[in-house]
Amino acid sequence: MKKLFNRCFWLHAAGIIFVGLGFIGMALPVMPTTIFFILALACFSRSSPKFEHWLLTHPKFGPSLVAWREYQVVPPKGKWGAGIGMLIGYIILCFSTAPWYVLVLVAVIEIAVLAYVLTRPSHPPASAN
Repeated sequence: MKKLFNRCFWLHAAGIIFVGLGFIGMALPVMPTTIFFILALACFSRSSPKFEHWLLTHPKFGPSLVAWREYQVVPPKGKWGAGIGMLIGYIILCFSTAPWYVLVLVAVIEIAVLAYVLTRPSHPPASAN
C-alpha cells in the first residue's frame, strides 16, 4: 500500500510554504526573499516540474534563480541586503536578554553565512552571456 504522505508530497508542501515566505519577504524589509525562492526551487525540482518551471520563468525572480542554479551567483544587491539584514538582526539580539553564549553562537553563524555569500560570484561568467 502506498503511503498517503510520501516524500514528494512533503517537498511540494515545503515548496509552497517557501514561496509564501518569499512573497512575505518582498513586503517586509527585514525578511529575506531570495533564499526562500531558492529553497522552493530546490523542493519543486524534486516534486513538481510545473512549479519549478513557473519559478524559473517568472519575470521578477526567475532570472536570479536561473543565475543561482547555473552559476551560484549572488548579485551585489543581495549581498548588501544579507549583510545589512544580519547586522540589524544581531543588533536587536544584542539589546535582548539573550545569554552571552547565544550572542557568540549567532555571531559565528552569521559570519560564516556572510563569508559564504561574499565568496559567491556577483555576476555570471562573461562566457555565459
